[in-house]
Amino acid sequence: MTTDMHDLRDRAVLGTFFHAPSPDGLEVLADTLVVVDAAGAIAAVAPQGDPRRGALEAQFAGKTLRLPEGSYVLPGMVDLHVHAPQYPQLGLALDEPLEVWLHKYTFPLEARYADLDFAAERYGMLVDDLLANGTTTALYFATQHREASQLLADICIEKGQRALVGKVAMDDPAACPDGYRDASPEAAVADTRAVIEHIRQHRDNGDGRVLPVITPRFIPSCTDATLRELGALAAECGCHVQTHCSESDWAHGHVLERYGMTDAAALDGFGLLTRRTVLAHSNFLTTDDMDRLAARGSGVAHCALSNIYFANSVFPLRAAMERGVRVGLGTDISGGPSASMFNACRTTVQSARMLEEGVDPARPAGERGRPGSAVSLVTAFHLATAGGGDALELPIGRFAPGYRFDAIAVDTTRRAGGIRLFDLTDPVAIFEKVLYGATRANLSAVWVDGRRVAAG
Repeated sequence: MTTDMHDLRDRAVLGTFFHAPSPDGLEVLADTLVVVDAAGAIAAVAPQGDPRRGALEAQFAGKTLRLPEGSYVLPGMVDLHVHAPQYPQLGLALDEPLEVWLHKYTFPLEARYADLDFAAERYGMLVDDLLANGTTTALYFATQHREASQLLADICIEKGQRALVGKVAMDDPAACPDGYRDASPEAAVADTRAVIEHIRQHRDNGDGRVLPVITPRFIPSCTDATLRELGALAAECGCHVQTHCSESDWAHGHVLERYGMTDAAALDGFGLLTRRTVLAHSNFLTTDDMDRLAARGSGVAHCALSNIYFANSVFPLRAAMERGVRVGLGTDISGGPSASMFNACRTTVQSARMLEEGVDPARPAGERGRPGSAVSLVTAFHLATAGGGDALELPIGRFAPGYRFDAIAVDTTRRAGGIRLFDLTDPVAIFEKVLYGATRANLSAVWVDGRRVAAG
């Protein structure tokens, strides 16, 4: 058995794996051999009793990583909503309304990414930190700048993170600062196209681990012409699409006043709701909106933590899932003051519980909440892994043949970490301890496509 954890391609891993292929189905793969092929995809999953097990053990003798006692493997986390340039203000200015926070703090910070030296230092630290936190896939909003957006993609390629990178389109002079906006709809679309071509033609991105994403910031920052042309570009190139949708009372009300319809309906009219679309927040979706998203196959990035600060509501997660909407989780750095998807899982469970039970003690218990809204920790874990992969239409988030080996080794024995098992042996209880207690110190290795990209 090898102890080399750096490169698992054309090797095997033996240990206990946790994954949740469905929202309510945790699977514990105890004493299981997972074979990774030369390209970083899972070739075989063989638990004890599998008729292939003996032959696979013989084939990979000397090329098998046996996890030490107290270590477990999870799928890599999928963060569906990250504002990459906002990382320097993580945890700052969270007492302002969304529209004030954007103009007073966020737009001035993002404007500084015209300086590529400034951008390189901050983007490099962000990608390193996310990988060390177990985020193997990130869906990134960059900035309005073409060159800095290309630089973010370059950094993700260099560091081995699976990522989708979008140059932000924002051109409405009535809503965007003079020094930080696209000069015209034509400029917004031309720069978006240039970033798409840069990523697709990058000499070190032949496997397509980093993908481009069309990114109108949100309807309030874009002219109709830009939204219409970006929808046409999405149809032409087949790229992913990301934007904000019905995040707060202010943003939701802006679109209702402007078009006489909801964000989801307006975005659909511009051709921006596709099977590869991810809508951040979406707190004020109507049932018609949910049905529209389900029909288009579009997904929602549920950002439970940032919603506490800026959304004015709790996203009806369970209701959306029951209507067939694809959902994953996002940190919403920096509207969410945590870069950890483990924390995103915890807050997802907590906010759903608050929606179900209510928060106003002056109201009778029967009138205080919204029954049927709670979700389990397993559901949140599914959304942070397989659910995010499904929303992106990528083969990630599961330990199954054909899926990419994006994974996290969690060492529960580290005193510097936050997990204390004591004498627990029940695997489901251990899973709960891992999800609620894991910190960066517990993550002993992180792999993308079988290559180690971070180590504790």
